[in-house]
Amino acid sequence: MCADILTPEERSRMMGRIKGRNTKPEMAVRSLCHAMGLRFRLHRKDLPGSPDLVFPKYRLCLFVHGCFWHRHPGCKYAYTPKTRLDFWLPKLQRNVERDREKEEALRELGWRVEVVWECETRQPEKLRLHLLELFGRN
Repeated sequence: MCADILTPEERSRMMGRIKGRNTKPEMAVRSLCHAMGLRFRLHRKDLPGSPDLVFPKYRLCLFVHGCFWHRHPGCKYAYTPKTRLDFWLPKLQRNVERDREKEEALRELGWRVEVVWECETRQPEKLRLHLLELFGRN
C-alpha cells in the first residue's frame, strides 16, 4: 500500500471538489438533448434523487451516472480500488443501493427512469441514437 502524499486536510479539500452536478458527462447529455429539440428541467428537488434531467412531457427522469461511483456493470471504468477496500466496498455498494431506491421511488410516482453512463458520453453518435430510442424518435 502506498502512503498518501497529501495531508488529510489537503486530501479532504481535493475530494470535496469532486462535482455532483454539471459534470462533463452531464453537460454532454444536456447539450445533445438540447440540440435534438428536447426540453427538460434540471435537478428537480421535488423528485426523489433530484434527477439530472427531467422530461415532463415524456414522464422521464434521466440520470447521468459516473461509471466508477455508480458501478456500471462490465465497464472498465467501474474498477475497484486496490487499497482501503474496507472503506471503498461499502461506500460504492451503498451508492448502488441508493440508486435503486431512488429509481423505485420515481417509478412508484409514475415516472420512467433511465440512466446514461459516463462511458456512453465518450461516443456522441451512439449516445444520440440511444436518446432517440428513449424518446421514440428513431
